[in-house]
Amino acid sequence: MLICVFTGFTSGMPLYLLLNLIPAWLRSEGVDLKLIGLFALIQFPYTWKFLWAPLLDRYVPPIGIAGRRRSWMLLTQIGLMAVIAMLGYFSPSREIGAVLWLAAAVALLSATQDIALDAYRREILSENELGLGNSVHVNAYRIAGLVPGSLSLILADHLPWSQVFVITALFMLPGMALATFAREPEMAGTAPKTLTEAVIEPFHEFMTRAGVKEAALILAFIFLYKLGDSMATALATPFYLDMGFAKSDIGLVAKHAGLWPAVFGGLLGGLWMIKLGINRALWLFGVVQLVSIFGFAWLSWVGRVDAVDAPALARLAVVIGFEALGVGLGTAAFVAFIARATNPLYTATQFALFTSLAAVPRTFVNATTGVLVEQLGWFGFFMLCAALGVPGMLLLIKVAPWRSGTGTTVHKS
Repeated sequence: MLICVFTGFTSGMPLYLLLNLIPAWLRSEGVDLKLIGLFALIQFPYTWKFLWAPLLDRYVPPIGIAGRRRSWMLLTQIGLMAVIAMLGYFSPSREIGAVLWLAAAVALLSATQDIALDAYRREILSENELGLGNSVHVNAYRIAGLVPGSLSLILADHLPWSQVFVITALFMLPGMALATFAREPEMAGTAPKTLTEAVIEPFHEFMTRAGVKEAALILAFIFLYKLGDSMATALATPFYLDMGFAKSDIGLVAKHAGLWPAVFGGLLGGLWMIKLGINRALWLFGVVQLVSIFGFAWLSWVGRVDAVDAPALARLAVVIGFEALGVGLGTAAFVAFIARATNPLYTATQFALFTSLAAVPRTFVNATTGVLVEQLGWFGFFMLCAALGVPGMLLLIKVAPWRSGTGTTVHKS
């Protein structure tokens, strides 16, 4: 469980930098909201990482430490620390091209790191530890959001952006410590003998185990389950700024109000999953996740605040706190479902395939959010997000029926 804390923190830090810090940086430097929305496209590596995941299953980079998983983890973490530190030395208003390429490099390295981290975590957890272990991972993932989403924003009011990004980059060090000192999973020693085997066999095994029809339903569910929630939070920081809140307000109130309910929700979700099972958790937690989107719609209906006072901050904290609780619960069950659907013999590639599909809304669909907000307004946009959360819930009838204790996607070791 302690290892899951480290995997979650080092996985979440670069993603929240892309989701929270970079949009806030661009907005504060006067970049157009449409362009900020289109910046979601730089996250394309998260949706295509299954294409190079077989390379991480097949090969070991020669960087001086033993083990496939740990070697890839350390290599990508060194790259992330260097690229994040470089970001702040460019001006978004004058050098947007350089900022774009560096942000894309962060996404590529982060997605590659996630392949290794997800495989590592799946290989150290037994079947009965998947719910709690992935819930701990998700909690640490959300806690990592405090760095770029809170600490860095507060520092940005007092320090140059170049120093802010260097300080943020140093938070990759815990992951590097994990990669250096943790043990390699025993199962990770069984590497595919050829690259062809590493590419083909994971897909063949999944289709054979699940069947074509059920495999298609599982993939559709993975795409749709968090679609509405992902869209609703895609422009969260610019939304708070447009509602009249300062960067320090967002850093001190919004992020903390979002963090602790998410941590509580994730831990509670992990413990409940032991009692409920993953299937029922997906139903119950998904409802909370869906209802929480309406809080953002209410906040936008109330409108922009001219002077930030205690009631305004309280409204913001309550709305974000409830949404974070829903996300903490829903994500814990969702990640456990994905882990359960993988075969431990082909962890990296299958896990990458499923999480890539889950990242499609965050990358390509979210790229349209800036345009949608300008066309619909914030209230109409959030109502659309709530509507888009319904199809994923309906698919639970097939992929995770309420009366089934484990569902049909469990891998029998």
